[in-house]
This record gives sequence, C-alpha cells and structure tokens, in this order.
Amino acid sequence: MAKTTAKKAAKPAARKNKPAKAPARKPAKAAAKKTVKTARKKTAKKPAKQKMPFRPGDFVVYPTHGVGQVTSIEIQEIAGHKLKLFVISFENERMTLRVPIAKVTTSGLRKLSSRKVMDTAMEKLKGRARVKRTMWSRRAQEYEAKINSGDPLSIAEVVRDLHRKTGQPDQSFSERQIFESARERLAHELAAVERIDVEAAAEKLEDLLKAA
Repeated sequence: MAKTTAKKAAKPAARKNKPAKAPARKPAKAAAKKTVKTARKKTAKKPAKQKMPFRPGDFVVYPTHGVGQVTSIEIQEIAGHKLKLFVISFENERMTLRVPIAKVTTSGLRKLSSRKVMDTAMEKLKGRARVKRTMWSRRAQEYEAKINSGDPLSIAEVVRDLHRKTGQPDQSFSERQIFESARERLAHELAAVERIDVEAAAEKLEDLLKAA
C-alpha cells in the first residue's frame, strides 16, 4: 500500500516538470502575403498624373463668357501653393481668363458642343416662340440665366422666343439687348463647331429664324 501511494504522489510532480510548448510560428506564405499587401499600399499612395482636359489651341466654352481659346498653361504660386492654370483668350470680349485646372469641372468650362447638339439647337430656332405670360422683369432673369448657362439648346430657346418677325410688335430696348446677346453667343459656338466665320454663322441663324 505504501508503494502505491508513493507512485500516485510522484505523478503530479512529473507533470509539472514537462517542458513548455514552443510558440507556433507563422507559415512563411502568410508572412510573404503580408509583405506584398504592404508593398501594394505604399504603391497606391503615389498620386496619379493629372490628365489635361484641354490643350493650347483648343476652343472651349465658359458659361458666362462664351467661346474662348486656350492659349497656354501657366504655373503660378499663390499663397505658397503652385497652381496650374488654363489661360483662355476671349476675342469677342477682348479679355483673358485664367482657370485653375483643378476647378475646370466646378467652373463649368467645357469643350465645344458636338455637331449633333448644334443641329438640335438649330432645329429649336424653327419652332414656335413660347413666351410666358409673366412680368418682363421675371422673364428677363430667366433669359439671362439660360444665356449664362452656356447650354446652346437653352440659348437657342432665348433667340427663338425673342425674335420678331415682320408685322409683329418691335422689341423693347431690354428685349433687343438680351436677344442680341443670345444670338451672338450661339453664333460664336456655331462658327467654332463648323469652322466658319462668325458673320456667316449669324447669317445662318437669321435664315433659320426667317424660315420658321
């Protein structure tokens, strides 16, 4: 009996003296994957090169000034920051505008309309005038907003609605001003799209209005 008790007492002591298990090592493949992911993250942080939407020589349309031509791309330092700018010349208004490349979208600067869009605008000139029965001051604001949108379809609507045919009442001074502003804006874009003189484009618009 004494021997059996001694054996039982010795067993726990033997368990305590067992060597500790070595920590499990991560497989080499997992470590390699982690390295590749880290490398990808570092590569993704590199900024992509900014694509230029326009080049010097391109004709563009700025909503409040109409058709202009990109003459160059400048880099200016403003408040310690370097900015790339499109330098745009508006021959009709005899002015030069500088638009930051980063703000092209928000400024509304765009390419010339396609021939299809211009054809649609020309078709609008043939339609019936749609004049709202509201105060002129309110209509004038709406017409100005359409012109300043830079959208040739909206501008064509202004030209159509304010045009007066033979036998119709004459335009007031303010109506005439808005009409000529819209017609001139539309003629300049038509001339740039079809690569003709502004005078020839204006005559084309007048012929369409008379034929309506």
